[in-house]
Amino acid sequence: MKYMLLVFHNERNFSELGEATHATMLDESIRLAHELASKGQYLAAPLQPTSTATCVRVRDHKQVVTDGPYAETHEQLAGYFLIDVKNLDEAITVAARVPGARIGTVEIRPVRDVPGLPTVR
Repeated sequence: MKYMLLVFHNERNFSELGEATHATMLDESIRLAHELASKGQYLAAPLQPTSTATCVRVRDHKQVVTDGPYAETHEQLAGYFLIDVKNLDEAITVAARVPGARIGTVEIRPVRDVPGLPTVR
């Protein structure tokens, strides 16, 4: 079953952790991604910071493009893992290993199959 692990944390607090901690957490994430990939469970990569975001809205048939994140919140969507595991228990085990869980939250959502969409490997 496919799950999206959405990693939320406060980007400002994250930067205050220091370069060494940031590098350690990034290394942990990379190792976890490689371990999942070796089992055929890793399907996608992380995100750039919210400062790189662009939002598109269509109102009254007009496209409105703005820079920055969708919402100003305490925690931002920092990244994600798209995984393919046996069940929710296994997804929880993986989510607990995501370094961002130590400084924020990892939300787990099952990926919905929608007839007519291309198949995600």
